[in-house]
Amino acid sequence: MKKTIILVLLIVSVISCGPSKTVRTSKKVIKGDWTLNSIAHNKVGTYNISLLNDATKECFEGSDWKFIPNNNTGTYTINDANCNVGERNFIFTIQEIDPATGLYDFLLKPTNEKNKSEDNKGFRLELTQLSETNMTWVQTLNVNGSPFIITMNFTKTIE
Repeated sequence: MKKTIILVLLIVSVISCGPSKTVRTSKKVIKGDWTLNSIAHNKVGTYNISLLNDATKECFEGSDWKFIPNNNTGTYTINDANCNVGERNFIFTIQEIDPATGLYDFLLKPTNEKNKSEDNKGFRLELTQLSETNMTWVQTLNVNGSPFIITMNFTKTIE
């Protein structure tokens, strides 16, 4: 009897610690190739925006992204010839914030080709929209004491 109770408690704890059904579904949707089409911000004026401690907003626009959710890895490729072109690696995690609103945190950490982080720095973005064809990330920063919101819009590449 004790062994049965312990076994049931162990199964329940393993199931409850796994990702939610919504997160599993999101990983299926995000799988594949995407293009980062546009990056906008909510403040009027000219700002020197650098994303992921890598490149400018202009370099990231038109970049190609690949998500491999079964091992939470991916790559993005900067294509603009005026930038440091090439493929970069990252690991990512999708975390559900509020099931009622459908909002998620998207954690992204740049890595080397062996998926090891050189500086152990990552970026928390809000995954505000995800469908079979479109995805939107929002990053909120603090600039001069007020929110500075960067919005990144992706479309899925049709294979």
